[in-house]
Amino acid sequence: MDRTPLAPILRRAVSALVDAGVDSPRTDAELLAAHVLGIGRGRLALVDTVRAAEAERLAELIARRAGRVPLQHLIGTAAFRHLDLAVGPGVFIPRPETELLAGWGIERTAPGATVVDLCSGSGAIACAVADEARPGRVIAVERSPEALVWLRRNAGEAVEVVEADVTDPDLLRELDGSVDVLLCNPPYVPDGTRVPAEVAVHDPVEAVFGGGDGLVVIRPVIALATRLLRTGGAIGIEHDDTQGAAVPDLLRADGRFAEVTEHADLTGRPRYATAVLR
Repeated sequence: MDRTPLAPILRRAVSALVDAGVDSPRTDAELLAAHVLGIGRGRLALVDTVRAAEAERLAELIARRAGRVPLQHLIGTAAFRHLDLAVGPGVFIPRPETELLAGWGIERTAPGATVVDLCSGSGAIACAVADEARPGRVIAVERSPEALVWLRRNAGEAVEVVEADVTDPDLLRELDGSVDVLLCNPPYVPDGTRVPAEVAVHDPVEAVFGGGDGLVVIRPVIALATRLLRTGGAIGIEHDDTQGAAVPDLLRADGRFAEVTEHADLTGRPRYATAVLR
């Protein structure tokens, strides 16, 4: 059986991704190679040669990645904290910065708590909370039929999925005053903002852009939180890095929140705001 050395194949793959302007060419090339070979990335160093069919398949995937198809769509999963989430066309790919909001929510979640994840998308936040905390209930709300396919796949039995619009004033009426933690990664990019090619072409528009100021979903989410949260319940909302003052100001202006706090991501940019219902 014909076999080809892997090392030069990887060098050519990295070079192709560099030429295409991919941000992490070596990482992406190695992850795609590991995916084709059905092994973990750390085991690539133990592989000397690959079959001709494997080399051909890797070349196809590298070409698609060079065309700016998201890596996660090519391998079918996205890493998020301790999870590998199923993702694909029609759902927003969870980003590493959102792990910080999820981590904050996990720390706030006591055993038996009720947690609501709004604009859930793939279910990244909801599934992470269910996996790492000991909540009584985790409810994930999403309106997109395409995203719901992936959300239900990831949720399993650990997360309750609700198909609904988070701007619906009657959403989750049965939970009024009983939610302990409410988390939300809404569409928040101001309309007209330039975004990377992968986002512009492959992420759902309704999961990215949030109106002229990026706050058209955040405003009703804050209003909803005042109804759903119990006294002392906490809210965490991810936002654009241009909204580090605007979102905390909205929480303060409501008048019913205390401990309003802005949090930075790992690059030091404003990323999410939190507060506690009085």
